[in-house]
Amino acid sequence: MNSSLFSLEGKKIAFSGATGVLGKTMSLHLASEGAILLILGRTPTKVDELVNEINQSGGKAFGYYTDVTDETSIHKAASQIESDHGSIDVLINGAGGNMPGAVITPTQNFLDLDVNSLRKVLDLNYLGTVIPIKALLPLMLKANKGNILNISSMAAIRPMTRVMGYASAKAAIDNLTKWLSVELTAKHGPDFRVNAIAPGFFLTEQNRTLLTEADGGLTNRGNQIITHTPMRRFGKPEDLLGALQWLCSDASAFVTGTIIAVDGGFSAYSGV
Repeated sequence: MNSSLFSLEGKKIAFSGATGVLGKTMSLHLASEGAILLILGRTPTKVDELVNEINQSGGKAFGYYTDVTDETSIHKAASQIESDHGSIDVLINGAGGNMPGAVITPTQNFLDLDVNSLRKVLDLNYLGTVIPIKALLPLMLKANKGNILNISSMAAIRPMTRVMGYASAKAAIDNLTKWLSVELTAKHGPDFRVNAIAPGFFLTEQNRTLLTEADGGLTNRGNQIITHTPMRRFGKPEDLLGALQWLCSDASAFVTGTIIAVDGGFSAYSGV
């Protein structure tokens, strides 16, 4: 196998949501493979911390403070990136999250849904992907090639109890990924690609208390997930790196409109 097929050397990768648990592991890996990371984040201290860690470890990273749900903010960051780097090769849309009001707990019903919270979850996960694509696509058009990688979720294709708002938003990401893959290729040529990674269940700060007890044992929900995951474990951030490298590199040059499940078999298992 020609290892250069998977090379990321010198690729300019803009990455939103890079300071989270999964995003940080992904960023450090991409930088270690020679990519130039352009970190997009809302919290300056978190952006600076990650940029410094990458640079101190021998990689190359630059930070841009921006809110991915705010068009004015993200266009300002895009202009700065264009001034600094000219164009980009890859855009990873990792910004996302959930909030309590868009969750329906076992003691609630649909009528308890908080519409304002739902709107914020949709804004963050869906518009927080659409707006950066709209702002940064011109930096790919300059180079006549582009690679967009969205972050979906198992909740998109297998709707789960409780997380109604998040699941709906991620389902929209899957649809956007497929729609945009056709749109960009038809309008701008075969060197434009759009794909997504759909992680299964990874322990993060967001879901740790939902899936595990204080003593490290599984909650009821955590146990349900493990028993429906053929590999019988939660994912580790490192489990995403193979699919990430492949989709960011030229090894996946003929892959577009695809959602890659990294889920330990969760999506393949019927439960019996």
